[in-house]
Amino acid sequence: MAELIKLFEENPNPRQVSKIGSVLRKGGLIIYPTDTVYGLGCDITNSKALEKVARIKGVKLAKANWSFVCADLSNLSDYVRQIDTSTFKILKRALPGPYTFILPGNNNLPKDFKKKKTVGIRVPDNAIVNALVTELGNPIVSTSIHDEDDILEYTTDPELIYEKWKNLVDIVVDGGYGGNIASTVIDLATGYPEVVREGKGSLDIL
Repeated sequence: MAELIKLFEENPNPRQVSKIGSVLRKGGLIIYPTDTVYGLGCDITNSKALEKVARIKGVKLAKANWSFVCADLSNLSDYVRQIDTSTFKILKRALPGPYTFILPGNNNLPKDFKKKKTVGIRVPDNAIVNALVTELGNPIVSTSIHDEDDILEYTTDPELIYEKWKNLVDIVVDGGYGGNIASTVIDLATGYPEVVREGKGSLDIL
């Protein structure tokens, strides 16, 4: 059964952050807050954990379009081909923030993502998830947790999330109530911005 761990965004407890990082390194699955909706994630370099996430989401790992949650733009070059100045300016304007940017992947992608031509990158404006990514030392894979209820597309209450997911994941991070509007997805892979999904983020950054 999952552990429910409360973290405060103003000052995430370093001991608890370290504990969650250790669970991720061992292939554990977590549910965690972002600046949009709660996400289900694991270490992007752990194949067994990625397979578990794929099973839960009912998709084949090779076909999954998940985002990489990064702490900042500094490790972008680890996974993304060199981008032009105008693209970088958009990223600098928008991040950290409620956006997912689709960018051209490079040869350093973890083995489970090697065949991907593009990768979705997120840098949420949320101190909890940023602390977790920094502690782990790798991006965390991110996929939103949907609610079966048509009205509330995304679950927002951490205690209800815990009740629903406690037998599927290792840790549910309670970072307070989440939002129910997903990130804005913008494709920058071709060099010209294309809005794939309009969500929480404003389009003024383009």
